[in-house]
Amino acid sequence: MSSLQLHARNIKCAGCVANIKNGLTELAGVEAVEVDIASGRVSIEGSAVDPATITAKLATLGYPVTQD
Repeated sequence: MSSLQLHARNIKCAGCVANIKNGLTELAGVEAVEVDIASGRVSIEGSAVDPATITAKLATLGYPVTQD
C-alpha cells in the first residue's frame, strides 16, 4: 500500500471534508482518505495512489494543492 500527503486550500468545514473524501474515494486504487481542516492536510492511502491524478481531482473539486 502506498500513501500520499498533500496540503490543499479552501478546506473550511465538515462539508468540504465530505466532498474531498467522496471525490477521492471514487478514484481507482484509493482506499482511505483523511482530511485535517485546520492544517489543510489531505492524506490518501491505497494500492495505486497517483499524485497527478489526486492533485487534478482535488483541483476539480475546488481544493487546489499548495506547495509546501
